[in-house]
Amino acid sequence: MDKQKSAGSISVTAIDVAPRVKPSNYPEPFASRVKGREKRQLGDIFGINNFGVNLTKLFPGSESALLHRHSKQDEFIYILEGAPTLIADNEEILMAPGDCAGFPAAGFAHQLVNRTEKVVVYLEIGDRTPGDEGSYPKDDLKASLGPDGNWQFTHKDGTSY
Repeated sequence: MDKQKSAGSISVTAIDVAPRVKPSNYPEPFASRVKGREKRQLGDIFGINNFGVNLTKLFPGSESALLHRHSKQDEFIYILEGAPTLIADNEEILMAPGDCAGFPAAGFAHQLVNRTEKVVVYLEIGDRTPGDEGSYPKDDLKASLGPDGNWQFTHKDGTSY
């Protein structure tokens, strides 16, 4: 029996899901730091609302996100291809296919960086707890999840970008 391939299906081939149109929610000058990231929002095509699942590619020299932590949301990553470097607070860990990492709310600040010449592919899974805030220890940025489900970004002192 063939799998159906349209939105609303029970099964799709992940790589066939179109990449997210807006590459980043970050304001500049931060958005350009993740320009080599491509996300396919797998959970959204099934109407999953309580958590997100992304098939993400990091091209050589790219960052997954700014170094960050969430106040209320948990995150999990699973490496499918490539060898990214996981930066967690001040520790760096070289990862490989089959490796995974989890980040409980208010835990380690984290990001992936692709320092290789090959594309990195991984799954990222995170919940969508209302009232979450993102903190960025190395950047003048603060994120708040609005009631509409969209991220609002300000400087750490609360002024707008």
